Amino acid sequence: MSYEVSGVTLEATENGYLVDQSQWNEEVAKVIAEAEGITLSEKAWEIINYLRDEYFNNNNNQPMERQINKDMAKIWGKKVSSKDMYRLFPKAPSKQGNKIAGLPYVARKGGY
Repeated sequence: MSYEVSGVTLEATENGYLVDQSQWNEEVAKVIAEAEGITLSEKAWEIINYLRDEYFNNNNNQPMERQINKDMAKIWGKKVSSKDMYRLFPKAPSKQGNKIAGLPYVARKGGY
């Protein structure tokens, strides 16, 4: 699998995750999101930036959904439910969000 971004072909795994995370930028995120059928809202971008920050600035941490909900509640100043997250990333914020954020696949089950 691959993505075409500005005339450049970016290699991806069979699940659609970038092989080389250093190739990621916002334009790449938009192309991946489009392939996933997602329109990136301001809140979706905040989650993407949060996921990237956790990964690159917190020892490659890839938080599970419960932690994403808790941390986004702090950022947004209101309670955040799983339903809120799945409206933004229908195939799971910890999976689909990581894919759009250009991060590696997380091979785990559950959000707790």
